[in-house]
Amino acid sequence: MRDWDAIVIGGGPAGATCGALLAEHGRRTLIIERTQFPRFHIGESLMPDTYWVLRRLGMLEKMKRSGFVKKYSVQFASPEGKESAPFYFDEMNPHECSQTWQVLRSEFDQMMLENAAEKGAEVWQNTLVRDVLTAGGPAATAGGANGRPPRVVGVMAERADGSRVELGSKVVVDATGTTALLASKFGLRRPDPKLRKAAVFAHYKGALRDPDPRDEGATLVLHVQEQNGWFWYIPLHDDVVSIGVVGDIDYLIRGRGKPEQVIEEEIRRCPVMIPRVANARRVGPVHVLSDFSYSATRCAGDGWVLIGDALTFLDPIYSSGVLLALQSGERAADAIDAALRSGDTSGARLGAWGDDFYAGLQRVRKLVYAFYTKDFSFGRFNRDHPEHRRNLVELLVGDVFRAEAGDIFEAMKRYCDLPEDIRLEQPSS
Repeated sequence: MRDWDAIVIGGGPAGATCGALLAEHGRRTLIIERTQFPRFHIGESLMPDTYWVLRRLGMLEKMKRSGFVKKYSVQFASPEGKESAPFYFDEMNPHECSQTWQVLRSEFDQMMLENAAEKGAEVWQNTLVRDVLTAGGPAATAGGANGRPPRVVGVMAERADGSRVELGSKVVVDATGTTALLASKFGLRRPDPKLRKAAVFAHYKGALRDPDPRDEGATLVLHVQEQNGWFWYIPLHDDVVSIGVVGDIDYLIRGRGKPEQVIEEEIRRCPVMIPRVANARRVGPVHVLSDFSYSATRCAGDGWVLIGDALTFLDPIYSSGVLLALQSGERAADAIDAALRSGDTSGARLGAWGDDFYAGLQRVRKLVYAFYTKDFSFGRFNRDHPEHRRNLVELLVGDVFRAEAGDIFEAMKRYCDLPEDIRLEQPSS
């Protein structure tokens, strides 16, 4: 059984970030990806604050050379079709970090995984992790000693030819996305009961694009009538636009027709959308995701760490998924390296970054709750509280990990029922 310093399960943005940085730290790192890249994935819009992790990864020049559409702003439209002025990200910070990209995830994720390999991580694609190995053997589950998850010591992997191999590792990182392998296995996953949403989405060609290069790549958030849902509208390269509708599960899924019918019906209920897709044609299938808002109760345990969507997923409204993936991957990599240097791979040591990360997560979560509050308007909030416009733009940029970033929510409580913060369980040393 070959031993590794770290095995990362999943080669998406979180896993590729963690694997690349662990390799840079000089750690023997294996990334195991169940599919063969490139592959389709939703979540094409980046928040500007991904800039800092991309810079550390050495990805910025690759992004600048790519054909990805540049994104300078986000814009909202009311159910009646009234469009807000764009929220330009460089309004408060005229730095190149305020411009980001709309990415085709199949291409972006492949670039990230290849970058991890260039940094020294070994990558196995078309390999499925069947189980994790624990101190109690492959079949050990959530029941561990005193009800705590057991220590993880490796994985059981199945190669493309059907052969199986046991791989030992000092630390196993779960970057399996919404599969959430370890959070599901150890009973740590908790849904958000007030964000029971579904999304129906597809790619289109020939949809309307703004002729101004500064506005062409704007993410548009468009409400349907009666605020029963909202559309994302994300311009990608090669004349492709990602279009998706999000709404309550009971409204969007139950009792409705096929997904193709649902997305067309909802387009007709969105005044701003109708002229944008008048000459468009759908390319590729219509996809459905449901009940996707959840968080794990802890980010680490003895010998294991959760990152990216395997740790938490909020909602697509602010395009926070890739930012949180990169941030958790970076923080976890540094914590793992420090733990390995100290010889202490306890959950307390491996998860030392969790509280600060979850504090930033809560700020995004409160913005999500505000957005879904009936009759709440960011435009009206800005008019009533111009002193918070800078704070709001900074949150939309993704600058959510400063304590001061939460100052806006005291004033926002007047308009919205904001959630209590989720607290991480603290694993024992």
